[in-house]
Amino acid sequence: MQYWPRKRAQRPYARVRYHKRDSKTARLCGFAGYKVGMTHVTTLDESKTKGKQKNLDKLIPVTVVECPPLKILAARFYKNEGLEGLRVVSETRAKVNDKNLKRKIRLSKKSEANLESTPEYDDMTIVVYTQPSLTGTGKKMPEIFEMVVGGSKDDQLNFVKENIGKEVTLKEVFKDGDVVDVHGITKGKGYQGPVKRFGVDIRHHKSEKTKRGPGSLAGGWKAQGHMMYRVAHAGQMGYHQRTEYNKWIVKVGDEPENINPEGGFVRYGRVKNPYMLIKGSVFGPAKRLVRFNLPLRPNRRTPKAAPKIQHVSLDSKQK
Repeated sequence: MQYWPRKRAQRPYARVRYHKRDSKTARLCGFAGYKVGMTHVTTLDESKTKGKQKNLDKLIPVTVVECPPLKILAARFYKNEGLEGLRVVSETRAKVNDKNLKRKIRLSKKSEANLESTPEYDDMTIVVYTQPSLTGTGKKMPEIFEMVVGGSKDDQLNFVKENIGKEVTLKEVFKDGDVVDVHGITKGKGYQGPVKRFGVDIRHHKSEKTKRGPGSLAGGWKAQGHMMYRVAHAGQMGYHQRTEYNKWIVKVGDEPENINPEGGFVRYGRVKNPYMLIKGSVFGPAKRLVRFNLPLRPNRRTPKAAPKIQHVSLDSKQK
């Protein structure tokens, strides 16, 4: 039931409703980047076989995500109202003169942010925005969303005072071998029939007049006086918000020439900013924003140490 209703997402980047905080360190507890494409790396497999150490080459498929620095726009303070939950009581915004950010919101002309006199609050988040103009995607309008800061309440406030209006880089948040939860919007498939959308069997050609329909809908499916929503009907497929847990970061790098293939990546181009290599696939098309947060339910079986990368495939992806 977590996948209902199957309708289009409200916006092309994910909305995260719950964040995991780092209780020890005052740092940004997530990041975001643009999906580039896939390649593969060769690592040194140091697994033990029958009590003997064997160093073997192991191929790992990875997704490349370009992560230009994020900028902190504002600090948002919440007050717990009991049954009504958290409510925004104040927001302190930095004075930013960014012509690309003006494409998204109306910027304030007030003086610099004053965080010395903060209201009484129970929770605090920060509002960050991306810088797609630093990439080669051709996009200028940034995305804006909320994130949380780790540490104690005082540490969070001190972090915001020092960094509001400034950039936060990828290496300040994640490192090789970390595990993250990935949030994003899947590829849109448009209006599809029940066979492709739900896997309904194609019926025998002599059964009824239709072959690709959901079958007879009489009986229990209509006993309520209307058609049940669980009937496998045609409708929107794809462009849904999804979360994938415990994805392994194989590498965090800041030298794009080490991963750019000949001719660049298909439907993306060349990487120009810091990047991360994530084991396996990541949903969504190229150039779409993907968000990463600290894992809500870490898997103990995920290796804690980063693999020893021997080689990154730079073969042309234009074939």
